[in-house]
Amino acid sequence: TQAVNALRAHLAELGIIATAGLAKVEALVAIIRDETDARLPAAARFALMAIADEIEASADQIERLERAIVVEVKHDEDMRRLTTIPGVGAITAATIKALVPDPGGFKSARHFAAWLGLTPRSHSSGGKERLGRISKMGNPELRSLLVVGATAVLRVVRNDAWARPWLKALLARRPFKVAAVAQA
Repeated sequence: TQAVNALRAHLAELGIIATAGLAKVEALVAIIRDETDARLPAAARFALMAIADEIEASADQIERLERAIVVEVKHDEDMRRLTTIPGVGAITAATIKALVPDPGGFKSARHFAAWLGLTPRSHSSGGKERLGRISKMGNPELRSLLVVGATAVLRVVRNDAWARPWLKALLARRPFKVAAVAQA
């Protein structure tokens, strides 16, 4: 992301602007690689070629790592079972396997959610229960992966007439992002 942002910034200084998103970076790299494109001075093209090479090398390395993770998930029973949960893919399953010390140490899913920081912080006093925002006390990367997976599930639920009724009811009562965190 850092290299992509640097490439966008340098090209923007030269008046070459692309819309946001990693998919649009390929068009910028093609401009740099095109020797006949007069919008880019030769000196700038030479300097930006290093950033373009770095972006392509990083993309190749990420692709190799993701393929290796998918192969590992297929061979590990725990990770395979985790991928049966809606919204949990190979990357999330591998992250859970790597970061969660002992899944048997949690009495319930609620305890796991509390450990991860997905449950509301309690500010109760005098018998009056007050719940605040989520505590965010656990691993932020794992929490983020689970919320992104839950967001994907909720997008399907929102557009599917035959989806789980309790999720549809949750979406009717709460904002989308609150429902995604609750689903995670």
